[in-house]
Amino acid sequence: MEIDPWASKGVENYKEICDKFGLDMIDSKKLPNPTHLHRRGVIFAHRDLDNVLEAKKAGRPFGVLSGLMPSGQIHLGHKMVIDQAKWFQDLGGDVTITVADLEAHATRGLSLEKCREYAIEEYISNYAGMGLDPEKTSIYFQSERSIVQKLGFTLGKKTNLSEMEAIYGFSGDTNLAHVQSPLVQAGDIVHPQLEEYGGLRPIVVPVGIDQDPHIRLTRGMVSKTNWFNVKQNKSGNITIGLSIQDNNQEAMGLRSDGGIDRNQRQKVIDRAINAIGKAGFTETNANPKHGTIEIKDATKDNYNEIKYHLLALERQMGGMGLMQPASTYHQFAIGMTGGKMSSSQPETTMFLNDSMKDIEKKIKSSFSGGQATVEEHRAKGGNPDVDVAFQYLRYFFEEDDNELERIRNEYVSGELLTGEIKAICVEKASTWMERHHELKDQNQHLVKEFLN
Repeated sequence: MEIDPWASKGVENYKEICDKFGLDMIDSKKLPNPTHLHRRGVIFAHRDLDNVLEAKKAGRPFGVLSGLMPSGQIHLGHKMVIDQAKWFQDLGGDVTITVADLEAHATRGLSLEKCREYAIEEYISNYAGMGLDPEKTSIYFQSERSIVQKLGFTLGKKTNLSEMEAIYGFSGDTNLAHVQSPLVQAGDIVHPQLEEYGGLRPIVVPVGIDQDPHIRLTRGMVSKTNWFNVKQNKSGNITIGLSIQDNNQEAMGLRSDGGIDRNQRQKVIDRAINAIGKAGFTETNANPKHGTIEIKDATKDNYNEIKYHLLALERQMGGMGLMQPASTYHQFAIGMTGGKMSSSQPETTMFLNDSMKDIEKKIKSSFSGGQATVEEHRAKGGNPDVDVAFQYLRYFFEEDDNELERIRNEYVSGELLTGEIKAICVEKASTWMERHHELKDQNQHLVKEFLN
């Protein structure tokens, strides 16, 4: 099973993807104030979300990174991402949103000017209507933030073409701009950790499962830059290992002839022990020759805290000190025609600028899970799992779980007909969309604030 961040065809078995790529499932009961998307398993998996939640619980800062591809109209699938960003923002996180104009230019052939037009008129104006706080939200263009590109090149030293081919399926005819764009995106993901953009803190990236290749690439490259490796040993305790790299050999006590500078090595060990000691971990057993420190009073539950203090130390010593990004994953919303939702195929989705008339027309003509005749439907019932109207209620327009379950049961039993469930969806969607248009117009003046 392969997933392509630029041309995914949809996913049939999400568990299989989780098993293949090592994703952890989300338990909504363990989340603070979970949304209907969490409760219904739409947001279903994660990487290192516990790091973010630990920061929130401890009152420490954390951030959210999202992005937009300025290549067409904004639709309900994009709303789902912003809803997640707002959820994290309501928990106390700051939000950074990248306008991937360089990626759109490289992969979609759009001019940077057209990208800017799409971003402002289609996306940012709608973000204002969806409740993001401009004081806690920063939106920028890739082409205008040079540090992102610089970071992309720096991180690119930690990967190679073979790995890129394995992750993305690149081939000999793949243009190099397309190859470069994931590195720039990696720069997007990690740069909020730089001091001028908020400093060292967990950053979570809410994405569809099709974007996981970018997350895997970034996490892998970031891990290779870290000067201190933190792992759980066979005894269940935590072990720190020094990572000797081209740019830190002297700092880590490695001489140019390959021998160990004992004094410098001991200084590094002492600084690491002092760093974790500030977090309350004092039972250590160091082996300077091998460059390891065992923390006897720490377990895997203390991993994130220990890692944070060591990354801070790495920065003091001249390293990058980057934390691997966390991520959450949501399922694909079904398209209006029963396939995948796509901006390039207007019949497959509902755009946030659609009129009430367009909304009604699209829902009434959408793919149905009902039977061919009323009689057959009354006898056999409908299939809500493939019914677009029901799924749009599930994803977007019905937040009451009990009401949604009532609709499901009545549709499955045959009590509720296809036309009736579509009528419910039309009413709910129209009410939401009308309110969104009002909020968008009311908050139009905030667009400039998002870009400051």
